[in-house]
Amino acid sequence: MKTINVGLIGLGTVGGGVVRILQKHHDAFIRDQDIDLNLIAVASRMPEEAESLGVSDIFSMDGNDVVNNPDVDIVIELIGGTTFAKTFVTAALNAGKSVVTANKALIADCGHELMLLAAEKGVEIAFEASVGGGIPIIGPLRHTLAGNQILSVLGIVNGTTNYMLTRMSEDAMDYDQALKEAQAKGFAEFNPAADVEGHDAAAKIAILGSIAFNTNIHIEDVYVEGITSISPTDLDYAREMGYTIKLLAIANRTADGIDIRVHPAMIPVAHPLSSVRGVFNAIYVIGDSVGETMFFGEGAGSGPAASSVVGDLIEVARHLAYRETITQPVWDTEGLSIRSISELKTSYYLRLSVPDRPGVLATTAQVFAEQGVSIYSMVQRGAQGDSAELCYVTHRAKESAIQATIEGIKNTGILKAEPVLIRVEGLKD
Repeated sequence: MKTINVGLIGLGTVGGGVVRILQKHHDAFIRDQDIDLNLIAVASRMPEEAESLGVSDIFSMDGNDVVNNPDVDIVIELIGGTTFAKTFVTAALNAGKSVVTANKALIADCGHELMLLAAEKGVEIAFEASVGGGIPIIGPLRHTLAGNQILSVLGIVNGTTNYMLTRMSEDAMDYDQALKEAQAKGFAEFNPAADVEGHDAAAKIAILGSIAFNTNIHIEDVYVEGITSISPTDLDYAREMGYTIKLLAIANRTADGIDIRVHPAMIPVAHPLSSVRGVFNAIYVIGDSVGETMFFGEGAGSGPAASSVVGDLIEVARHLAYRETITQPVWDTEGLSIRSISELKTSYYLRLSVPDRPGVLATTAQVFAEQGVSIYSMVQRGAQGDSAELCYVTHRAKESAIQATIEGIKNTGILKAEPVLIRVEGLKD
């Protein structure tokens, strides 16, 4: 039996879950893995949590006490962010200690840099819990699916927005009602911007795309739109046409580089992602050999995220205990370019609020024709006062052309409200 000493920084929701798993399954890890995972140092700003978990005797208010402890072999970083977290992780790697983290922002912003440092120092940095909580996806992309050229990764990777869209679709809630309920249930933060504006999902798809395509993708490379403009009206239209609306994180390999984006999308009800409800996450991967696969589960929370952290911990501990050298995978071996969103070619849903008067339909149709955008279908909803709604779905068109169409329609002066544009995935011409 090998003993591996562990230090933990952060006793929040996930950190507390990690401590509980290590306590509950300590003997099982010895029996099944032949490793004694010995938690010897804990740092946090919450001494009361340390007391409730029974780790006050190894507790400190300073993360440096964990990083600088010469007996610690592996540092677990669970404080989040990219300031103090990066300082602690960098110091740990420089000190020859392997690192396990759940920090999506850190990996999305600095993952390549940190992996190069880990490789230089002959240690590891593992981050399964940074995407998808308890869903195993980093490991499969790096190992199980390594025999494939990954063609696409797309998924629902934010539970807050998926919960809101589920409630809006199934219970006719508007955006504000769904958000308030998500906050009341603890699914959304007091400031929900990172979730509802798509930035959380952007960090996650940057990580997944980097691994899938062996290319260093930064969060700034990801085109991002949130769900703040989605209404029950759009969800009703989607349902009538056989679609659901989800906030999708999408990364595709193309002949011209990587297409990577986060935005609301209409997907056919027959697609496996369409049935993912509530706070659940799902990640859909297409490989050239394996075909289509999907990974499904709880994307956040103490238990699921802590499960992934401890899984990484066991793997890194086994490497330390039974291998003399460690090979740290470093992405960016392919170095593919990032495609501009303007180059995207897909179908589009466009809803317009216009005056209910003769000639308006012809005016909009002329703008579509001028930009070379072909209309797949059009629905006109009855007048509300002096207004009507025109709902278009296009054939596949270039993003730059649909944006020019919207600008052209705005220039006619007929719009009574901001247009709503949603990209449509999976519509066949």
